[in-house]
Amino acid sequence: MQVAVIGAGSWGTTVAALAAANAPTTLWARRPALAEAISSAGENPDYLPGFRLPDGLSCTADLRQAVAGADVLVVAVPSHGFRDVLRQAAPHVRSGVPVLSLTKGIEQDTLTRMTQVVVEELDASPSRVGVLTGPNLAKEVVAGQPTASVIAVEDEWEAERLQRLFMGPTFRVYTNPDVVGCEAAGALKNVMALAAGMAHGLGYGDNSMATIVTRGLAELTRLGMTMGGKPMTFAGLAGMGDLVATCISPKSRNRTVGVELGRGRPLDEITGEMQMVAEGVKTTAAVLALAEAASVEMPIATIVGRVLYDGKRPADMVESLMGRPARAEQHGME
Repeated sequence: MQVAVIGAGSWGTTVAALAAANAPTTLWARRPALAEAISSAGENPDYLPGFRLPDGLSCTADLRQAVAGADVLVVAVPSHGFRDVLRQAAPHVRSGVPVLSLTKGIEQDTLTRMTQVVVEELDASPSRVGVLTGPNLAKEVVAGQPTASVIAVEDEWEAERLQRLFMGPTFRVYTNPDVVGCEAAGALKNVMALAAGMAHGLGYGDNSMATIVTRGLAELTRLGMTMGGKPMTFAGLAGMGDLVATCISPKSRNRTVGVELGRGRPLDEITGEMQMVAEGVKTTAAVLALAEAASVEMPIATIVGRVLYDGKRPADMVESLMGRPARAEQHGME
């Protein structure tokens, strides 16, 4: 089995390393200089410096070379460039190849999930297109710290085959047929991580953080169910698990952006200093558009949107959020 991973950021590189322990794997890097550095040094100096990559992992900047012989295709490209890269790869991808998305975002213009983009651009069977998602901070995974993840693919046989491919001594993989729920949870939790970061940046403590995580889960579950996700998915690794990791870890890019916003720094300055993409910055607009179309109330996401796009101060938004009318805890979950 030949595996191709498109995208050599921290998570794409990590997943390529996991696959390379079980099958020959090729990692595609957009920049030739990075591909050469990974090939020569045996590590990713830009995104995972100091972590030795497996000998079975090769790297190239030639997209055709990376995907042409692949039996499994994994895509780790940010949402804003996802469709364009797939369109370039499409002429070279063999028919029927299963595809996993690692991207936790929503296409802004179309409000389309990444697996839907895969189906459209590769003319792939929806039952063999899915996601790998969960509480998976790249540096902890590549360092061999124990963690678990979910592969969501409708085709049960394919899901189990991919499960075996990525399973390792410290990386436990579960399967779940709920592609929509797992994918929605991965995208929506980034918005809540921005809010959690803002709370930390404002100096709030554990009570505030627990409130944001819990009520954030309620928001993403409400919207995720209208998108077609199953309720139990949001209580699992793809939902609550990923939400907790992203909201509390300083390694989380979205939480980091939120922290700096809470400290009063402008968004452009924060993102201009970041090497990697914080998906929540772009995804928040798509999430709010989806919520409006489905008439789903998302007060935390709304506050995040006002800070990101309207220039509101996080401190001023707290009073607005806390002053909302009193209601039952399960409001809107029926």
